[in-house]
Amino acid sequence: MTERVAFFSAQAVNQGVDLQASLTRVLARHWYVLGDEVKAFERDFAAYCGVDHCVSLANGTDALELALRAVGVGPGDEVLLVANAAFYGSTGVHLVGARPVYVDVDSRSLTMDPQALASALATHRPKAIIATHLYGQLAAIEQIAALARDHAVPLIEDCAQAHGAQRGGQRSGSFGDIGCFSFYPTKNLGALGDGGAVVCHDAALADRVRSLRQYGWGHKYHNDLPLGRNSRLDELQAAVLNDKLPGLDAANASRVQIAGHYQAALAGLPLVLPAVGDGDHVVHLYVVRTPQRDALRDFLGARGIGCDIHYPVPDHLQRAYAHSEPPPHLPETEQACAQVLSLPCYAGMPLAHAQRVTDAVQAFFGSTA
Repeated sequence: MTERVAFFSAQAVNQGVDLQASLTRVLARHWYVLGDEVKAFERDFAAYCGVDHCVSLANGTDALELALRAVGVGPGDEVLLVANAAFYGSTGVHLVGARPVYVDVDSRSLTMDPQALASALATHRPKAIIATHLYGQLAAIEQIAALARDHAVPLIEDCAQAHGAQRGGQRSGSFGDIGCFSFYPTKNLGALGDGGAVVCHDAALADRVRSLRQYGWGHKYHNDLPLGRNSRLDELQAAVLNDKLPGLDAANASRVQIAGHYQAALAGLPLVLPAVGDGDHVVHLYVVRTPQRDALRDFLGARGIGCDIHYPVPDHLQRAYAHSEPPPHLPETEQACAQVLSLPCYAGMPLAHAQRVTDAVQAFFGSTA
């Protein structure tokens, strides 16, 4: 029987990391929350991102929510963001009682279109902008940051899929006012469970998030900020992240290598391939686009090749938050959601598996020619 090509392999991405040693360090200390491992990770991840501060949290959704609260977003405020990023940013917006205002995406990168953002800023007075670095691809973050500065609007970077992505020597999370990360196991830097963090240059902003992650305490049992929560990265996850962080760049390079194979083998087929560039795309997901998406997915699945759709329903068309007004006009977003298909791509993926994927994709288009 032919071995299945997995969409993701936790065993492969953790190969070479002594996870037992990570856990043993914590067990030997008998200190499980906000201890030395968390302090070390916050210090080292801030340095890696090129910022002054990192505040670790329980998950990436909390990072987005607490970032919004920290920059002053509250009930009734508007937040500009994209609608093709799985509702994570939208969830944070709704949790603080604000209203999402969706901006269309660039047709090539599928990240926020700066021209669409400029148009939105001409007609709205948002309290924040969330720019998502989707699939590992940095958004046009320099242009977005310039627009945010010009309009005096705080900029939040959603970096949950872009650990280590950089442009001009500057890493994701360091361009805006605050950057939000998830360390879910499938991320480029993944823990063994949930985890998250915010990074920033501003000490006061970091202090607000640090207070909000622990009930709004100014100091123990003294609640100084409203709407705080319990959102702490535990020592076990921090230990794992500490031991995996030094290998992040090499893991990203492995993803880029697989993507390079795909780029060469799939060129010339009726597919839109991602713009894998010079470090600004760390290939959290390798996403192609085709009007034949569903047929291609079924074809690959029948041949034992895992694939997925990231993401099938745009945020403004989700059923959970129906509105009386007509949905916004987001043609690029809606077309992308109807056409995107993610192929297997992860650190440590065997090149033979990548070859099987490209052979199958070529066979599909050969059979439909």
